[in-house]
Amino acid sequence: MRTLLAIERADVCLMMIDATEGVTDQDAKIAGEAHEAGKGIILVINKWDAVEKDTYTIEQFKKDVYNKLSYLTYAPIMFISAKTGQRVNKLYETINNVASQNALRVTTGMLNQVLNEAIAIVQPPTDKGKRLKIYYMTQATTKPPTFVVFVNNKELFHFSYERYLVNQLRKEFGLVGTPIRMIVREKGENAE
Repeated sequence: MRTLLAIERADVCLMMIDATEGVTDQDAKIAGEAHEAGKGIILVINKWDAVEKDTYTIEQFKKDVYNKLSYLTYAPIMFISAKTGQRVNKLYETINNVASQNALRVTTGMLNQVLNEAIAIVQPPTDKGKRLKIYYMTQATTKPPTFVVFVNNKELFHFSYERYLVNQLRKEFGLVGTPIRMIVREKGENAE
């Protein structure tokens, strides 16, 4: 209960993961709550000083974390030691960066330029001879960045194409450490 209240009050959630244990079920549950709440997230690996390291340790650890928390691949990972103070001071810079990314506002003109380039690279899907037409995109809110896409038929807007568009938005605008929400509406459909 206290964790949920803390998530609700926060702009950026630091998910503290014990390096000696790796990602636990409890960590995954809390990370999922922060993700669903649309909060900025930083994965902080503590007790990094207690881990035996070689050349591949960091990359392997990151891979394992993103494997267990596959919905958080947008979240930066920081390796710290609270005991020795190693890299703790770098947390503040990352927190500020993620907070600003979570509150980022993109103009409709810029969004539609990115959208048109994305559509030119990968055509929208078709189903039984019907082609998805994407008219335009606009940003509805921030915290998390939420975009509304207007289409001819939302049944044709497949989740894989949504993921592709989200990846294009990340490529263009960064949006590091923040989830992206996408709302699909048919042109002429009233807001709910």
